[in-house]
Amino acid sequence: MRSDEVMRSDETDPPSLPDLAPGHPRRSATTWQAIRDDVLARIRSRAWPPGELIPHEAELAAQYGCARSTVNRALREVAATGLIDRRRKAGTRVALNPLRRATLHIPVIRQEIEARGARYDYALISRNHVVAPLAVRSRMGLPPQARLLHVRALHLADGSPHAYEDRWVNPQAVPEILDVDLTQISANAWLVQNVPYTRGELTLGAASADADCAACLRCAPGAAIFTMERITWIGDAPVTLVTQSHPPGYAITTAI
Repeated sequence: MRSDEVMRSDETDPPSLPDLAPGHPRRSATTWQAIRDDVLARIRSRAWPPGELIPHEAELAAQYGCARSTVNRALREVAATGLIDRRRKAGTRVALNPLRRATLHIPVIRQEIEARGARYDYALISRNHVVAPLAVRSRMGLPPQARLLHVRALHLADGSPHAYEDRWVNPQAVPEILDVDLTQISANAWLVQNVPYTRGELTLGAASADADCAACLRCAPGAAIFTMERITWIGDAPVTLVTQSHPPGYAITTAI
């Protein structure tokens, strides 16, 4: 070896590009969706095994014949699934312990019931524009004297109670709700169809039915019921806080 030659080693350099997974021939892919699918195929086929540093964005862009920003979008989508870890300056690695994420969409209860082949019915129990109690204001982060729309309603499937809805809506975030005829459309359906939210929280639990809830769900007071409490925001403004209570025996299924 000549004295002017230097041996270089960099443990963080990614490997050269492997062949694509079977069924995914090398090609020019100009859409981020196609790149995302190829990346997922490599991970699932173990062409890129767990813990492996994957090629840099610039190298992937050269292979696919596209802009680096297109690769970046594809990798962000894959990262959202929990299958890769992206770290600034450290590169992108296939996750050793992938975090599986489930996406739960806010359902329109009418559509949920009709999808089961049942007949939907709905009854508005009460609708009041009032100063919210402390517990509700605290949960929604609202000041004293905040006035909210309080809606109680019952959703039925084939004439039997399906969900008892106890909802608080913030007119400061959604002023149009005050003009909606909630005898004709449920607050659930109207909000899902008309108000996009930017973030939310969902709490699933079990509770004992109080007297009012038991009467609506036609179960014994104290019976174990399934509850879903959900709160959504537009930016920093809370939109709605709702508790949906379901009768004994109810179950929820979601894809993961």
